[in-house]
Amino acid sequence: MTTVVVVGSGIAGLTAALHAAENGCQVTVVTKGSLSDTNTRWAQGGVAAVTDPGDSVASHAADTLTAGAGLNDPTAVDVLVGEGPERIAELVARGVDFDRTLGGDFARGLEAAHAVPRVLHAGGDATGAGIQTALGAAVRSAGLTVRENALLCDLVRDGGRVVGVELDGGERIEADAVILATGGAGQLYAHTTNPLGATGDGIAAALRAGAEVADLEFVQFHPTALAAGAPFLVSEAVRGEGATLIDDAGRRFCFDAHPDGELAPRDVVARANARAMAAQNGRPVRLDATALGAELLAQRFPTIDAAVRERGLDWALEPIPVTPAAHYLMGGVVTDLDGRTTVPGLYAVGETARTGVHGANRLASNSLLEGAVFGARAGDAAARGGDWPVAAASTAAPRAAAAIDAPPFSRAALQRLMWADAGLVRDATGLDRAAAMLAAWSADTSPRSIEDANLLLVARHVVSAARARTVSVGAHYRSDADAEGAPVVPASTAPTQEVLAC
Repeated sequence: MTTVVVVGSGIAGLTAALHAAENGCQVTVVTKGSLSDTNTRWAQGGVAAVTDPGDSVASHAADTLTAGAGLNDPTAVDVLVGEGPERIAELVARGVDFDRTLGGDFARGLEAAHAVPRVLHAGGDATGAGIQTALGAAVRSAGLTVRENALLCDLVRDGGRVVGVELDGGERIEADAVILATGGAGQLYAHTTNPLGATGDGIAAALRAGAEVADLEFVQFHPTALAAGAPFLVSEAVRGEGATLIDDAGRRFCFDAHPDGELAPRDVVARANARAMAAQNGRPVRLDATALGAELLAQRFPTIDAAVRERGLDWALEPIPVTPAAHYLMGGVVTDLDGRTTVPGLYAVGETARTGVHGANRLASNSLLEGAVFGARAGDAAARGGDWPVAAASTAAPRAAAAIDAPPFSRAALQRLMWADAGLVRDATGLDRAAAMLAAWSADTSPRSIEDANLLLVARHVVSAARARTVSVGAHYRSDADAEGAPVVPASTAPTQEVLAC
């Protein structure tokens, strides 16, 4: 019997685990928290997929390519949108209760850069929680082995092939295939919508095993994190329902950056927010949802409504303060369309992987769809086994940086550095400074040494990739280059990381 270890328990990992088990594999799911402690659980907006006869996979593909600034792999995009409807049907069969209209059809929301409303949601803005609960129950009922509170330390290799995992405490689990589904690395940044567990564990382990990574310079910053109290995501779906972004003067400034205004691609809106903040001495911009009314806000966005009101704000009566925050990593471990990495025996799915489907900027609500589509393909492929079709490769070490005397390493210092010098707006001076600091640091003495070492390794590769791409494209924006890569003098109104640090 083929044995499979899945590391991570979000939509990508649990879908892969269920598909592998349904194909006769013996599956163990390993997660460093509880089974439900994942990025998936916090997803608000929904799942983008073609479920309306008036929509088409061609339209969804076109929107995905446009948002990705043309750097997507078109074949991967075709797989994502083409297999999306089947995966939605599968989620429904597994117990996901998507919201419905009075007529029984899916209730579909509109989000930025989508041509039509195609985003399915559950519990209003609790889509991720609904998916996590249903898949977790399916895994439990299927009798899969689940190892909670078990941290991945490294991959076990034999003769160039991954043959298992090593967990904290020295325990090893052998496997014919290992599927990494550990999410992204939002904890690289001082301001993020990601939970504490998003420390790049799978990407770092794959790097140590010699796997190829790509596109790590493409970090998506969500335009609207609540700028009151602890960071909290305010879903793009709120703008899809009609909320607007305004500055201190009450002006809708997003149209200065794009004809679609607040519904432009996320990278455009995030930078527009930053510019507006810079023009008003760093004060957050405001999300004005007052026209939607208290009843609709509470019914359609109950999770956000509760979070806003817990902070003493009434968004039905007054605009609320929002600011950009690190949200999603478009790059990751390079895979083929079945999740195979460049190291035999090793697969990667979800935010951990780089299939090329997102290009330079992810289209809103394509992340949960990616987890479902490519998680299923990886689980099926792991069960099939056979020859490894991906050519062996490894990622080059980060570019050398000048030696400096660095202050002591801490996670907080790393996060501040990445926010300031490798954040929403970058330039050569800041990236060189970040590279030098990262090269000088070691996380070996940190109390959270495994996670911190993972963050430090991933940070070095993010900065190296950002230094290598001297043009601005998608989520990678350099103030020392225009969109075509020609050096320019930064404008006095260009956003600075100092004003974003709020």
